[in-house]
Amino acid sequence: MSTRTVTAHIPVELAEQVDAYANKLDRPRGWIVKQALQNWVSLEERRHQMLLEGLKDIDEGRVVDHAEIVVWAKTLGES
Repeated sequence: MSTRTVTAHIPVELAEQVDAYANKLDRPRGWIVKQALQNWVSLEERRHQMLLEGLKDIDEGRVVDHAEIVVWAKTLGES
């Protein structure tokens, strides 16, 4: 796999936290950053997919009226 260097300015406190985890896990700092970026990209891809699914539900009429949700919400916490 080919790689590319990416540079980012981050707060000192965050850099220190990354260094601490790198030491704790006995991994290079770059490994920690790579894992974090992979997780973030995966999360963003999932959020986008969920957004598309929600828009499809709306287009296909699979919605619940706001008034029904309000009535339901008022019952929460009741015994």
